Amino acid sequence: MIRLQKYLAECGVASRRACEKLITDGLVTVDGITVTELGTKVDPAVQQVTCGGKSVSREEKIWIMLNKPTGVICTSDDPEGRERVIDLLPDVPGRIYTVGRLDVMSEGLLLVTNDGDLAHRLMHPRHHIEKKYQVWIDRKLTPAEIDRMLKGLSCRGEKLRALKVEPLRRMIASQPGYTLTLGEGRNRHIRRMMDALNCKVVRLIRVSIGPLRLEKLRSGEYRNLESWEVEKLKKAVALS
Repeated sequence: MIRLQKYLAECGVASRRACEKLITDGLVTVDGITVTELGTKVDPAVQQVTCGGKSVSREEKIWIMLNKPTGVICTSDDPEGRERVIDLLPDVPGRIYTVGRLDVMSEGLLLVTNDGDLAHRLMHPRHHIEKKYQVWIDRKLTPAEIDRMLKGLSCRGEKLRALKVEPLRRMIASQPGYTLTLGEGRNRHIRRMMDALNCKVVRLIRVSIGPLRLEKLRSGEYRNLESWEVEKLKKAVALS
């Protein structure tokens, strides 16, 4: 027996929290009966579960590392018809999630999975999954500006903070670069910090998510995670 919301998440319907809302909204049935109680347990071997009128079942879990190019968007629907992450993964079945979105002009490491529970935990601030970025800007940061970034910059009611700011030896078109470590990723986190310091971002690449490193993947390339990499991710978020 398994809790209904956990089973829905394992089937790739949504994150566990989102599945809880689907249940309380009356969109889930078990053996044809609408269930709204979150404590409900089911036996998937003998019971039929539907969500929104569609039968659900466990999918084979996939975990893919992708090096997202610039110009590609993470959302599945785009009125402008731009290339999407899912267009780079033509053989991936069913619903997938990107762990930590990158804006259209940013590039680098994306984790793509149909494991809604793992995706949710990796993105939740309470698990403190660090992400590293390399950013090149139009001028050097002063020590005072770096100190402000470490203490936190106020921006539209949010405090945007970096855990570490380290200079890079490699320059792009004579522009200085830095490695930034974030403990949580808010919308356009780094670009908004740089805007607050009146700096222009030349290039922005995510190079790691927790124990995962981008390493040798070329832009647009992807690969399945090794089993030991998946185990490291699960260990990082205390997921058995």
